[in-house]
Amino acid sequence: MPAQGKHRRPKSTSLGRGLAALTTGGAVLALPVIGATSAFAAPAPSAAPQAVAPAAVVAQANSAAKAAPAKHSVVAGAKAAPAKHSVVAGETLSKIAREHSVSGGWEKLYEGNRKIVGSNPDLIHPGIKLVIGAKSAASSDGKSSKASPSAARGASADRADRSERIDAAPVAKAAPAAEKAAVTYTNDLDGWIKESLAVMAEQGIPGTYEGIHRNIMRESSGNPAAINNWDSNAVKGTPSKGLLQVIDPTFQAYHVPGTSTDSYDPVANITAACNYAADRYGSIDNVFGAY
Repeated sequence: MPAQGKHRRPKSTSLGRGLAALTTGGAVLALPVIGATSAFAAPAPSAAPQAVAPAAVVAQANSAAKAAPAKHSVVAGAKAAPAKHSVVAGETLSKIAREHSVSGGWEKLYEGNRKIVGSNPDLIHPGIKLVIGAKSAASSDGKSSKASPSAARGASADRADRSERIDAAPVAKAAPAAEKAAVTYTNDLDGWIKESLAVMAEQGIPGTYEGIHRNIMRESSGNPAAINNWDSNAVKGTPSKGLLQVIDPTFQAYHVPGTSTDSYDPVANITAACNYAADRYGSIDNVFGAY
């Protein structure tokens, strides 16, 4: 009985190779035999999914970015300090306002310097210092002026000339008389008296040309350098000086601001004497003798 064939399946090896011998006409062919099993590489793991921020979070971040204010290197609200201008002979408020490009013109310059200039904007004295860009002085009744409605609506409107604002009633303002022709005075007795009267009118000191001239001719004959070295005042060391023969203590007590501090100065001497006469006699016009 022929022997039973072996049917046990040969053991497979991974990627193993063998040779099987086949006979055909006595020839032996060697054929490669590939193992039944093969090795497979494990699939590459897929990339981890990118984290996606919820739409609400993105929207909130965008809103915060828009709301954040831009940073500036310039400090907000920084302003230049007001400039000062020393008045020289022949200048007017209008001329000074034009030279310094004052917004609001001579009226704005006058409002900020009313205490320095006085009640008459047509008359400014050489040597006084005007503040360019000063705030408007308080009104005569002691109450500060209120801002117009347009100023509350925006800072840019406040810088505009008040006469050019739409919501302001148009008011025609005449230029000061000094703009037409600068006031000049002759350097003689007539000019000294007239200039003194202008200063006195500004300061509210009474007196007339005739009253001043009459007393000058009696006291000094019109000589601004006159001095009395023989009367009782001279004996005390305070001689009478100038056109209206004023002693130094009286000159210092009644000196008018804006005039020279030299008692021999004609305008300073006249205004101080008239100020003293107004205080003691009501006016220089009431003086007809030694005073």
